Amino acid sequence: MISHTPFTRLRSGLLGCAVLACVLSGCDRGGGEPGATIASDPASPAPAHDRREAGVVRLGYQKIGTPYLLKGRADRLKKALEAKNARAEWVEFHAGPPLLEAMRAGAVDIGHVGETPPVFAQAGGVPFVYVATDPPAPKAEAIVVPKGSPITSVAGLKGKRVAVNRGSNVHYLLVRAVEGAGLTLDDLQISFLAPADARSAFESGQVDAWVIWDPFLAAAETAGARILQSGEGLVDNHLFYVARREFAEKHPELLQTVLEEYRVLSDWERDNTEEAAQILATSSGVDHGAFLTAERRRSFGILPITPEILKKQQDIADTLHKLAIIPRDVRVEDAFLSAPARGAVR
Repeated sequence: MISHTPFTRLRSGLLGCAVLACVLSGCDRGGGEPGATIASDPASPAPAHDRREAGVVRLGYQKIGTPYLLKGRADRLKKALEAKNARAEWVEFHAGPPLLEAMRAGAVDIGHVGETPPVFAQAGGVPFVYVATDPPAPKAEAIVVPKGSPITSVAGLKGKRVAVNRGSNVHYLLVRAVEGAGLTLDDLQISFLAPADARSAFESGQVDAWVIWDPFLAAAETAGARILQSGEGLVDNHLFYVARREFAEKHPELLQTVLEEYRVLSDWERDNTEEAAQILATSSGVDHGAFLTAERRRSFGILPITPEILKKQQDIADTLHKLAIIPRDVRVEDAFLSAPARGAVR
């Protein structure tokens, strides 16, 4: 059994992740303390009118990641926006889905989310566009087993109990991993659990493996878990910068300004990983050592959206539809607006 000690500081953050348990049956997926949320309504027929105050750019953020760092180091952004007679307003969320739902309501202009929340948002008619992405981070998610587990390969999961967050990026990793091992999800005993519940099940031996992402993956490793299969060679695990479509179309210069500051901040984070890890650990309640591990194995910078990236998002969307996790086909390229971000991302 894994010791509880390295996870003690994780509990409050993981409890916030309970919102991730399911997507279409009343819950959201996404990773905290309570922040601004807007109820999910995938069947909503149309977005609200633009609620943006003139000159205000609303930036959605979570307490884990580059946007949170920018919030505390925003002098450059403040000056750049002031030069355009604008200012930033920060809106906190526990997870990607409520952030995207805020875009549906016209309450957030730019956000930073994982691979799968945009797929669900597009299936639900949220009017957003992909504008940039972080570099791939396939090692930042993995299937883990307890240190003393006799399981040594993904094939060894046949008939075993596996915890995974339904509809998440790691759900997609599990699909790809078992396919590579000649299995299907039907060959496993899957428990769809949010991270807090999955951690408890993993610690207590109620499941044989857990599929999870950083920094919670790094915390599990610190506690003694062993990586059975990371995302390397199977998935890219992108984080995306997304914008409300109307904002991106009407205010491309403000979008470019914000993306440029995210790029500068990402370069700082790359060169100051220990300081960044300390800031993010303090804000989120995740152990500093685990956060430092997570920071050291990710790549930095901001990249433009390419046809190849859209194709891989399409693969995710197709897989989730095939598994009946989203209710309809999604055409990912319909959520791509290239022109506004082209000058800001390099």
